[in-house]
Amino acid sequence: MSTEKPRRRHTGDGLFIVGLVGRAGSGKSTIARAWAGEGVPIIDADRLGHEITDTDASVRAALSAEYGDDIYREDGALDRARVGARVFSDAAARQRLNQLVHPRILRRIRERLAEIVARGYRGVVVVDAALMLDWGFERECDEVLAVTAPESEQVARLMRARGWSEADARARIGAPRPNQDFAAVADRIIHNAGSEAELDGAAHAELVRLHGL
Repeated sequence: MSTEKPRRRHTGDGLFIVGLVGRAGSGKSTIARAWAGEGVPIIDADRLGHEITDTDASVRAALSAEYGDDIYREDGALDRARVGARVFSDAAARQRLNQLVHPRILRRIRERLAEIVARGYRGVVVVDAALMLDWGFERECDEVLAVTAPESEQVARLMRARGWSEADARARIGAPRPNQDFAAVADRIIHNAGSEAELDGAAHAELVRLHGL
């Protein structure tokens, strides 16, 4: 049986698109920051999602209709904690939100890639998207890098970074795919069981490898 993973057809655009996947608290964002510091363009799906919910008029109207006009704060930003609490416990609400926002995120990812090509950049580009496998976007990457970590470490990181209780952290990381799903689709895996300095070193080593391809 073939173990070849579906990836994008080479288009001659000069990009090498790396899909970065992993669960919350895995250290995925640390790797993205490390690579950004070395000049790699990073397309952050979470950030695009925030831009969409804050600035897309049709999305704002839909969310205001479902949650009330006060779902947007005085500064114009969505009250994400309130929406998150709702969609975490209500599968139908989560599905409505995903159907509203996810196609727009995918469109913006593709637009950002086209913009990167248009400005003349050639080389490694990272698409940081935990939900990539749900969208099938791994097929539009040249390589997928998964970041995994022991669940106890993920929980501890989320409690420190986001102020969640242990129960909340465990519930949130249990909602998306397990580590095994990310590892199964990946071409490369970084297992983050050490210090942040060790993770930075692993990120640098991966980037050196990629530049050598």
